[in-house]
Amino acid sequence: MADDEATDCLLVKMAIEKGHLHNDLRFVENGVELMNYLNRIGKYAKASDAPRPGLILLDLNMPRKDGREALAEIKANPDLSQIPVVVMTASKADEDFWRASDLGADMYLVKPVTFEVLVNVVRSLGRYWIEIVEVSQPAGPEVSATRSSDAAVRIA
Repeated sequence: MADDEATDCLLVKMAIEKGHLHNDLRFVENGVELMNYLNRIGKYAKASDAPRPGLILLDLNMPRKDGREALAEIKANPDLSQIPVVVMTASKADEDFWRASDLGADMYLVKPVTFEVLVNVVRSLGRYWIEIVEVSQPAGPEVSATRSSDAAVRIA
């Protein structure tokens, strides 16, 4: 999850726990840190410190490099482009939705207002990306996964 708001990260972590999803969740605070993680640069150089994510939760408005810039880099990189990216942001602006979609976001979610709704959203994300979408397992850490859907979906 790439988000500069510590409270949002904590709420998502708590929602995942309450939703009984047993996923390894890692956090980065901005787009620069996300790209360093994905490309295994600096403190993320060891593969064990930066396992390839099966899904990226991405905030749009972050310092240093925003989510739009990071999303464009991810989708332009053949080694990263098949990782599903779910934009999870406070923005309800149509222009943000369409720009994220144009940049290759796999889903666009407006951050829920209540914790219970967040738990339901997290459970739905888990069901969708684990049970519905067929994602092939990479043969090695550098091989991209594929998915059966490229549709951007807005859930408010």
